[in-house]
Amino acid sequence: MARPPQRDLTTGPIGRTLLLFALPTLGSSILQSLNGSINAIWIGQFLGERALAATTNANIIMFLLIAAVFGFGMAATILIGQAMGRRDVEAVRRTLGTALGLFSGLSVATVIVGLLAAPAILRLLATPVEVYPLALDYLRIIFIAMVPGFLTVLLTMALRGTGDSITPLKFMALGSVVDVGLNPLLIRGVGPIPAMGIGGSATATLIANLVSLIALLIYIYRRDLPIRLRGAELGYVRPDRTLLRTILVKGVPMGLQMLVVSTSALAMIGLVNRYGTSTTAAYGAANQLWTYIQMPAMAVGAAVSAMAAQNIGAGAWERVGRITRVGILTNLALTGGLVVLLTLLDRHVLWLFLGRDPGAIDIAVRINWIAGWSFMLFGVSMVLSATVRANGAVVGPLVILAVAMFPLRLGLAMGLEGRFGSDAIWWSFPAGSVGSMLMMIGFYLHGGWRRTRMPAAPQACEETALAEGQPTGKAMPVG
Repeated sequence: MARPPQRDLTTGPIGRTLLLFALPTLGSSILQSLNGSINAIWIGQFLGERALAATTNANIIMFLLIAAVFGFGMAATILIGQAMGRRDVEAVRRTLGTALGLFSGLSVATVIVGLLAAPAILRLLATPVEVYPLALDYLRIIFIAMVPGFLTVLLTMALRGTGDSITPLKFMALGSVVDVGLNPLLIRGVGPIPAMGIGGSATATLIANLVSLIALLIYIYRRDLPIRLRGAELGYVRPDRTLLRTILVKGVPMGLQMLVVSTSALAMIGLVNRYGTSTTAAYGAANQLWTYIQMPAMAVGAAVSAMAAQNIGAGAWERVGRITRVGILTNLALTGGLVVLLTLLDRHVLWLFLGRDPGAIDIAVRINWIAGWSFMLFGVSMVLSATVRANGAVVGPLVILAVAMFPLRLGLAMGLEGRFGSDAIWWSFPAGSVGSMLMMIGFYLHGGWRRTRMPAAPQACEETALAEGQPTGKAMPVG
């Protein structure tokens, strides 16, 4: 069976190339978000606001664990993109093999730690007593679902690094259809299938992740895609020391950026939980809207990162700045339009998650009006971060993100809470986004990130990793 062509991101008009790459990625994000939103609707309508608040707490813990390994996947994706820019398929496969070996071990370890630590983390979050048992039941199954989920994410990230954004869309669609279809059956029960409640939603995700991973592996091998490993290449799964060192050196700061976001989110949900179940459920529903608002920025950021990595690998530096500018303008247009649309329709959408509870809906509408627009600024930071990350710059953006999340966002929320109540929490989101954008612009213009280099070949890995073991800047989202 013929394999689909991998997109060359180093030639052609930048705007058209970026859109053609970003649109399937945006489609994947839409499917993933629809999947989560429809599942939230099932939970909210069938099980009530306590169950929805439970998944809000549980999902933040999951994001924390995903953050622990995500940076290594990003580092591998950048190496794969640069190798594709050099037309070095052997380096692509060596990098993927090392990343697979690392991911397999880390994903199992992360799940074990998560299962053991979940009760303590839920208590630390001040999870309401009536929500705690539901959140714990959900987490115990969803942690197991994270193992195939991690491996599927790594493979789809690797495919995007090769310039293929279509295949990830196909298998995101498959997983979403299975998950959404199974949710009501397993929550409510039908025929011989017992009613599993909130555990049924988590079980549906586990089955969907397994189906998606197995189908994706079959597709990769039948189409003979560049990331497949055969024969002696299977030995690449034993991590290559020099490649592993590079992935760790570059991946740890990128993972820390997600950890900064997730620990900030954990602290934020702890503040939100103190205002009661209705406010927690409203915050969870507003987050569902924000997921859609962030999608264009995430898709454009992924396209900018892949395009910049391939152009850096090909030595086409004159295109990198133009890619960044086009990415920022594209993000502002797409995200701005979505902010206006969802702000006008928010009350009509929020009732899907919150049922007929007018109090919770009013809270969610206010949260969205105060904070929703700031994700346009988040998108600017995302595009700039994607560009500098494509050249291996990590520590500078990590520091910027930490400052935006803690002294700015969390500090403002806690410092003004006594005077403004819960509104201080919602206004902290725009404050963090403004601060992050301004600092990221400064780093992009004056941070020296262009001098950073990812290794070009396995022989150069050890020397380059040692030389860059002392930090030199990198980046990620600011949600």
